[in-house]
Amino acid sequence: MRVGMLLSRVRVEEKLLLQAFEKRGQAVDLIDDREIVLPIDGAPELMEYDVVLERCINHSRALYSLEMLNAWGVPTVNTAHVAEVCGNKFSTSLALVANQVPTPRTLMAYTMESALEAIERLGYPVVLKPAVGSWGRLIAKVNDREAAEAVLEHKAVLGSYHHSIFYIQEFIDKPQRDIRSFVVGDRTICAIYRLSDHWITNTARGGRAINCPVTPEIDALSRAAARAVGGGVLAIDLLEDADGSMTVCEVNYTMEFRNSIDTTGVDIPGHMVDYVLKVGRSRS
Repeated sequence: MRVGMLLSRVRVEEKLLLQAFEKRGQAVDLIDDREIVLPIDGAPELMEYDVVLERCINHSRALYSLEMLNAWGVPTVNTAHVAEVCGNKFSTSLALVANQVPTPRTLMAYTMESALEAIERLGYPVVLKPAVGSWGRLIAKVNDREAAEAVLEHKAVLGSYHHSIFYIQEFIDKPQRDIRSFVVGDRTICAIYRLSDHWITNTARGGRAINCPVTPEIDALSRAAARAVGGGVLAIDLLEDADGSMTVCEVNYTMEFRNSIDTTGVDIPGHMVDYVLKVGRSRS
């Protein structure tokens, strides 16, 4: 079997994945997204792969590369469709709602005036997010009208395309933690709590990870969210409200997992590699 790994650089996660492939006796070609040239009509050296695992840092590079590979008939983990849905919070919210997966109420607006109306319709506090982004960057919790006016003005002055789309979500008053679950294929293999005194709990922003038992509710909600966006290898972000009810906040298609292996005791890269090889075998 010919296996490729499309990546931006070899980080800890990629090293762990390469070790898992090696344990299974599977060679892997590294495909550097800083060096590849992708002819629209096909690249024979890439079309020969039985499966390509995508591990890009840059969303646009991942999306266009996956779309090209899939158009050539090369199976990928994850697919271009999944990357497109998960890489845009609006598309993720739309997919979750369409598949009746609980998710925070979300409104979209395109001007400062309509965004302010949307915020007040939801009721303070609300969360403003860029539709495309990761690691908890450029997310703002807006507590009152004065803060809303200030944040909206800053976004308008920044002037970029992404800041002209106002993605406004209700604030879930979670208990100083959220849950990240890991779904591989049709299994929820493990989950972590991300704890923080700050309302943003991302580990990239200082959140602390501890093991979270996978309850039937977490399992069912995680797998439903994964199916809604197209399935594959995914990390699901779940929020608990004051009553303990859970909603799906986001779905991540190029998941980071280095801090979750020892925390959960689960061989996450091993599960990922087994799934990639299963996808590859279905073609070869």
